[in-house]
This record gives sequence, C-alpha cells and structure tokens, in this order.
Amino acid sequence: MSKTKTGETIENVEFPTFDASKTTDQIRAFAEKGVEQSKEAYTKLKTGAEETQKVLESTFETAKTVSSDLSLKTIAALRANAEAGFSHLEALIGAKSLSEVVELQTSFLRKRVETTVEQAKEFQAVASKAAEDVSKPVKTAFEKALKDIKAA
Repeated sequence: MSKTKTGETIENVEFPTFDASKTTDQIRAFAEKGVEQSKEAYTKLKTGAEETQKVLESTFETAKTVSSDLSLKTIAALRANAEAGFSHLEALIGAKSLSEVVELQTSFLRKRVETTVEQAKEFQAVASKAAEDVSKPVKTAFEKALKDIKAA
C-alpha cells in the first residue's frame, strides 16, 4: 500500500522547468545595469578629477601671485632699511660731538623699532591675505565635495 501511495505522489509532483531565454534576459539586464552604473561612476570620477585639476591650477596660480607680492614687499622693506642705514651713517659722519652721535643713534634706533613694527604688521597682513587666497579654492572645493557626498 505504501508503494502505491508513493507512486501516486510521484506522478502528481511537477518538476520546475528551466527556461534559458528568461535567464539570458535576466543576465543581460543585470549586465546592462552594471555597465550603466559603471558609466555613471566613471562620469562622476572624471568630473571630480577635472574640478580638482582646475582647483589645483587656480591654487598654484594664486600661490605664485601671492609669493611674488611677498617677495616685492620683502625687497621694498630691505631697500628701505638699507637706505635708512646709509642715511644714518652719513648723519653720524657729519656729527660734530659725542652728544650729537648719541642723539642720532637714539633717534635712529627709535625709528628702526617703529619701522620694524610697521613692516611686521604689513607682512602679517599680506601673509594672512595670502593664506586666505591660497586656501579659499581648496576650501570651496572641499565643501562642495562634502555637499555632493551628503546628497548622494
């Protein structure tokens, strides 16, 4: 009896059929989706690389300009200091007494300290502006990248 029931059960069971055309279509759709995602990723990567290149070029150009400004400011300060030193030497040579030499030296040192403080302030202002100008494009690009990452 149990053999008959097993025979009946086996006759009523349907085995799934394998349809190769459906599988091929699914694989093709999966591959096309993968290719599309790869193209999108490549496009984003390419755009990011191009933007980074532009930012770096801009940053290097700004750094070059700022460096030139700092160099010119340094040369001007050195020239002013040298001229002041030569003028002081001429005045010392023309001094008629020791008290006049002491007075000239005291005056010269006071002016040198004042000039040095002014020059330091100018250099600080130029250096601060330079740092801001050089870092601004990088900061902007970084903020944009973070914004794009958050949006994605």
